[in-house]
Amino acid sequence: MKKQTKNACALRTSIGGQALMEGIMMRGPKKAAMAVRNPEGEIVLEEVELKASSRPKFCKWPIFRGVLGFVDSMTLGYKCLMRSAEISGLEDLVEESPKKKKQREEQEAANAESAESFVEAATEAPVAEEAQATDAEPAKKEEEKLPAWVATLMMVASVVLAVLLAIGLFFYLPSKLYELIFYNTGFLQTDSDVLNSFIKSLFEGLFKIALLVGYMSAISLMKDIRRTFMYHGAEHKTIFCYEAGLELTVENVRKMGRFHPRCGTSFLILMLLVSMFISFFIDPISIALTYDVLPTAWRTLVRLLMFPIVMGVGYELIKFAGRHDNLLTRIISAPGVWLQHLTVFEPTDDMIECAIMAVKEVIPDDGSDKW
Repeated sequence: MKKQTKNACALRTSIGGQALMEGIMMRGPKKAAMAVRNPEGEIVLEEVELKASSRPKFCKWPIFRGVLGFVDSMTLGYKCLMRSAEISGLEDLVEESPKKKKQREEQEAANAESAESFVEAATEAPVAEEAQATDAEPAKKEEEKLPAWVATLMMVASVVLAVLLAIGLFFYLPSKLYELIFYNTGFLQTDSDVLNSFIKSLFEGLFKIALLVGYMSAISLMKDIRRTFMYHGAEHKTIFCYEAGLELTVENVRKMGRFHPRCGTSFLILMLLVSMFISFFIDPISIALTYDVLPTAWRTLVRLLMFPIVMGVGYELIKFAGRHDNLLTRIISAPGVWLQHLTVFEPTDDMIECAIMAVKEVIPDDGSDKW
């Protein structure tokens, strides 16, 4: 296994990023930029507009800033991801179904054979016919595209379905499984409702972690996702190089480690751990108030209402771990670093070039990114 250089930080920065389709987005305190390779292999650099914050002061308070920061990051990240798909040409590949691709390839082969036979006959007709086919192909492709309002409706529907699926998998399903496996069978049940509540919360938390790890492991086997995870590694290594105070070159970045404490993967696992900790108190509080535990549906609702707090606490923890380096922060970062073995891979030099170009664009001249 390749040994990585330990990262000695000369400074700590608030600059963060996200892996995109064939590129990287970096976000600084004043602006964001994305560097994406187009189908010709050229790096396309675009500055992403950040909306000026006019929020009230309480939005910068602990917990509140974590929730709003999460929403902002998701919005910006989705926008950049969609734009990177356009630049890299992957959007067209996704829109074309396998059936249409096969039909197109068969038609192109037939057209090629027809063109060759006409050339052998030395006539001018096939040239005109080929030109007409070439002109008709973009028109045909244009006709296949969906209207803008249909595409928007499909996007909204996909987001709603994704949210409902996430709620079902990470909120309702763990409680329902516990009910079926433990409560109905009496397995590991005691006379203490508080102890049973602890077992329930522990089971739910471990199940969600196993679900996340299983999902990450599965998608990391996909070729396109693996490339995205390699760009993820380029992002981390470039930020480490900048924090080490080294010149941002491919050679220097390549020597850096790839697991960063402020990674979004670490944020996910921290939220699950915080959620499990908070869940320990749901049933004891319910027992104290109503002398009974909450039904599965009500417990799911309470955990949904607590989700903003979970996000806020997770944000504060990952921010604290990014600003300090001691035993406590290494313990906080450890679960996320372990999970990054599934989501952060060693990049190629051309991926590092994208990361360097993006981060240089967002480094402020006044040093406002330094913690």
